[in-house]
Amino acid sequence: MNKNFIENIQSFYSDLSIEDFYRNEIGQNNDVFIVNETLVFRFPKYKNGIIQLSRETEILKYIKGIVSIPIPNPIYQSFEELEPGKVFTGYNLIDGVPLWEDSLTGVESVELVKGLAKQLVSFLVELHSISGEKASRDLKLKVRNPREEIFNLYDKIQNKLFPLIRKDAQKEISQSFETFLKGKAFSNLDITLIHGDFGSSNILWNPETSMISGIIDFGGSGLGDPAYDFAGILSSFGEDFFDMCINLYPNGNEISKRVKFYKSTFALQEALHGIENEDRQAFEDGIKDYR
Repeated sequence: MNKNFIENIQSFYSDLSIEDFYRNEIGQNNDVFIVNETLVFRFPKYKNGIIQLSRETEILKYIKGIVSIPIPNPIYQSFEELEPGKVFTGYNLIDGVPLWEDSLTGVESVELVKGLAKQLVSFLVELHSISGEKASRDLKLKVRNPREEIFNLYDKIQNKLFPLIRKDAQKEISQSFETFLKGKAFSNLDITLIHGDFGSSNILWNPETSMISGIIDFGGSGLGDPAYDFAGILSSFGEDFFDMCINLYPNGNEISKRVKFYKSTFALQEALHGIENEDRQAFEDGIKDYR
């Protein structure tokens, strides 16, 4: 099976000498291969991932000169046959390892932890400086309405997940969504370009220097609410580090309520992803606390 992916790369890039490769198991939406220990190739697993990868490739080219932390630069790509297993992009491997929560906890110097927070927030400030209007015009991205998206998410959760969720959890979910949708959380909202999946596995760092070395996987990137990226930080690293980050972000306190709500939906979104893409593991991981 792995051989087929490699043969597809070779059929488009016959001059690329592939000496060794292995599958990276982290990717949820993509089959990811490390080639010659220096290149990363990503193949979407699902049909809707193909559109996502095409959009991601355009976004990466667009923001390359705007953000100061290294990001993937897709130097290899194939969008000839729009089938899972045939479509791919490839880029030079960015040095570093994922910044897991226990890695962050292991950093003993408060100053170094503050330094990591500052780097992440600087990256988000740069990314979020691209207004929805500008990105919509330059990248032809659809302007998403966050309130509408949450309403649609709630509708899907009710239809697809409620039959599988215990009654008291259904009640809590309904209360949370309805309070949020009726409240004033969206009143001070500026739509910008966002990363869309700003969590541990997509934030790379160098443990020896305690510096962020790269941000990867812009598959969820598009126009949206900047608070959504901070929900990734909160979900991955907990309250203390999140507070450190949000205090560094301009008008950070104004978006805190939305951040906390978005974070509360992540497991349900994973369960939905599992149902919609027949990914049993994602479904089980997302639903386990609601059974």
